[in-house]
Amino acid sequence: MTLLLLVRHASTDWVGRGLAGRMPGVGLSDKGRVEIVALQDRLAGHDLVALYASPLERTMTTAAAIAVGRPLAIQPLPAVQEVDFGEWTGRTLDDLRRDPLWPVVQSSPSRMRFPGGESPLEVQARAVAAIEEVLARHPAGAVGVVSHADVIKILLATYAGAPLDAFQRFDVAPASISAIQFQDGRPTLLLVNHCGALPQPIAPLPVDASIAGALSPTPVEEDSHV
Repeated sequence: MTLLLLVRHASTDWVGRGLAGRMPGVGLSDKGRVEIVALQDRLAGHDLVALYASPLERTMTTAAAIAVGRPLAIQPLPAVQEVDFGEWTGRTLDDLRRDPLWPVVQSSPSRMRFPGGESPLEVQARAVAAIEEVLARHPAGAVGVVSHADVIKILLATYAGAPLDAFQRFDVAPASISAIQFQDGRPTLLLVNHCGALPQPIAPLPVDASIAGALSPTPVEEDSHV
């Protein structure tokens, strides 16, 4: 069983204001530096077998905080880096809300491409492929992956079995933790956008054997049509 911890980087001055995208030199804000200290406390006591991060400054800094006191090297994972927003990079959200493509990316992202950048479908393809490689590399234990809001939301939608067009229905705050358990090839979402103290351990509650039968689906007759 592998426990995947998807961590969004801590706050920057761009969060809630605009799209920093892949702009160089975007580090954590004062608020973000406070958040990574709290993140260290929240993850204390949770062992990690590996730690990966998008190679951008804000994600690597967040990962470095998680790595403190752990015998882990941060492994850059370029395929989970920020969306290539193309011509939208550096624009404010107030400006973007007046763009004709804004409602499309909010409701039907599978039908659009960021001007001069990539499409959400391409983001999904690269991010899921990277996570599948990580899971194959680590068939057991907890693995941390530090990434970005839209990438994490797309991964959550994918592993929840939701269509890509639903990814904007997930919220992923700075320094939040989302947890997905993978067992026998089946993903189970345990935490989404968790910003408080983590449960010990992060795992589903066991089903009492005495009530397991009551929770099992009713067998379907062979000639039924469902």
